[in-house]
Amino acid sequence: MKRSEWGSRVGFVLAAIGSAIGLGNIWRFPYLCYENGGGAFLIPYLVALFTAGIPLLILEFGVGHERIGSAPLAFRKIGKQWEWLGWWPLLFTMFGIVLYYSVVIAWCIDFLFYSVKLAWGADSEAFFFKQFLQVSSGPTEISTIRTPILFGLLAVWALTWVIIMRGVSKGVELANMIFMPLLFVLTLVLVFWSLNLEGSMTGIVAYLKPDFSKLMDPKVWVSAYGQIFFTLSLGFGIMITYASYMPEKSNMTGSALITALVNSGFSLISGFGVFSILGFMATTQNVPVDEVVKESIGLAFIVYPKAISMIGDFGPMFGMLFFLSLTVAGVSSAISIVEAFASGLEDKFSINRKMLATLLCFLGFTGGVIFTTNGGLFWLDIVDHFINNYGLVLAGILECIVVGWFFNLDQIRKHLNKVSKIQLGPWWNWIIKLFLPLSLSVILLNQLIRELTTAYGGYTWASLIGIGWSWIVITFLVAFILAAQPWRTENHLEKGRGDEL
Repeated sequence: MKRSEWGSRVGFVLAAIGSAIGLGNIWRFPYLCYENGGGAFLIPYLVALFTAGIPLLILEFGVGHERIGSAPLAFRKIGKQWEWLGWWPLLFTMFGIVLYYSVVIAWCIDFLFYSVKLAWGADSEAFFFKQFLQVSSGPTEISTIRTPILFGLLAVWALTWVIIMRGVSKGVELANMIFMPLLFVLTLVLVFWSLNLEGSMTGIVAYLKPDFSKLMDPKVWVSAYGQIFFTLSLGFGIMITYASYMPEKSNMTGSALITALVNSGFSLISGFGVFSILGFMATTQNVPVDEVVKESIGLAFIVYPKAISMIGDFGPMFGMLFFLSLTVAGVSSAISIVEAFASGLEDKFSINRKMLATLLCFLGFTGGVIFTTNGGLFWLDIVDHFINNYGLVLAGILECIVVGWFFNLDQIRKHLNKVSKIQLGPWWNWIIKLFLPLSLSVILLNQLIRELTTAYGGYTWASLIGIGWSWIVITFLVAFILAAQPWRTENHLEKGRGDEL
């Protein structure tokens, strides 16, 4: 079966950037930078980018392009016994990350409309938790589905269905050719607008003022490596799939470098917009910046709405632009997860693309309903924590070990050097074989020690095991079940592009 292909290298790079850039670039990176030494944090961040992020992204591009397959097919071609490793990340991203991620995008869509009349009123925090989410007392208390969120979720999956159904070049590529330039324009407009607000420089100073003493704290370095790993969609199986759609003569190493640098540059620039707004709020309320800073969801749905109300006549327009940019960033990442899983099923079972898109989007929508309930915020928090901190990191470690030690890694490197302008030396092999597994293991062990010392988020152990750990274990077992199924296509018998080298 002939594989789909990107229409152009630009389309591929924009799709890879679209997968990498998500909500975390806008609301997670600026806060991490602020918390971990401001401008000084850029030192461990850039070290992590060049010693871990880019080498691992190059590996995933190389595996997908050289083995010519989605993650399950690529690992099957590495060795029959490793096919499950291709399925496992796809399973916990498709039936984990994208389920709650699409609900957060639904929140963004709802707030886009709320921005028109500043529906959150004077108390954005009470509006978000009590009126909008109607948060219950814990993850076991699930009594109502929030209708506005459900309709937003339906819109997200309907759009995803249209894009995935149209295939790679006419669907995913075309969507990213529209979404990415739109996102960059929206972000630049918001940043320049924010920089002109009163007190914006107070926020910028708080964002980037270097505290070099923080560099002595190992946690800062762990945070930098963790952020690089998560922000580039590494360990998801997405970049392997996307690279497999590239023609034989393609500059893969250069594409990886562009993807990583644009993603990190976008994070840095977004931070200027975020902290300009925080500086404006601090100045207007005559309080220090640290009193208005919030992390993650609180930043987007509590602090920003409050700031939008303070801007004046142009507040609604600013709010609509902000939540539209979050929606675009979210959707581009969500479609990459669904596409990666669809590609794996297509490669193995030769299922009709339209039927596959319909089935996956239906399952995605119904699976996401639990996160639209009044207990959904707790479920989101637990599932996100376990998949990101354990599933993805462990998948990354195993990926490096399997390709580095149980396959001819030099074959991947020689293939990449053959098709790319930037040449990789033997140093790259050792980063993949030793440095990355060790650094990711430090992140994993650091998290595990904290987990065993104190129950995450103050949740009961029953909730953490029943929701978090079970999500990891069940997807792990299903990966082996899928790998054990017979191939309905001949794809797994084809050679890799580097087999003749």
